[in-house]
Amino acid sequence: MGNPVMQFQIISKSPEETSAFYAGLFGWRIDANNPMGYRQINTGSEAGIQGGIWPAPPQAPNFVQLFMALDDVKATLAKAEQMRAKTLIPPTMLPEGDEMAVLHDPQGVSFAIWRKAPAK
Repeated sequence: MGNPVMQFQIISKSPEETSAFYAGLFGWRIDANNPMGYRQINTGSEAGIQGGIWPAPPQAPNFVQLFMALDDVKATLAKAEQMRAKTLIPPTMLPEGDEMAVLHDPQGVSFAIWRKAPAK
């Protein structure tokens, strides 16, 4: 399967303004109608990847984060920690059944690992 970049996420201290900016500039459709209120971005294209917008924690700057798809979040997290990554958000099950964790690589770059829920 490999481990493709499957999604991007914009972390913003002003998620509503960020949503309005990108929707206005690129015509992206942004929908927060989901259990977590996550602003899902539909770029309107089959090419590339889709994304989302999430509020930045008070101590964090604005930034863009990549999500890598994989089969085993816990095993990949353990390997990343052995390679000096730091866990920011431990493995978490989301309402749709997906699982994710967020880390800092050894240089402090934030990224997420993601396992899609099996199709029902």
